[in-house]
Amino acid sequence: MNKDIKIELGKRIKALRGKYNLSQERLAELARTDYKHIQKLEGKNPPAAQIDTLEKIAKAFKLSVSKLLDFDD
Repeated sequence: MNKDIKIELGKRIKALRGKYNLSQERLAELARTDYKHIQKLEGKNPPAAQIDTLEKIAKAFKLSVSKLLDFDD
């Protein structure tokens, strides 16, 4: 995954958390993942996100993966 895309994904997740008033901890609960993973995805040097992680996060926001990855939204 391209670094720019990883950074954009982190920004998108953070923006959606703000929109839905969710903490990293609450999003992690909804996505059934560790909050530290959410924290890393939103960080300055994020890891590549696995498709299953993207699916879980998208589901937590009630979005499709393609909508989660719509950085222009």
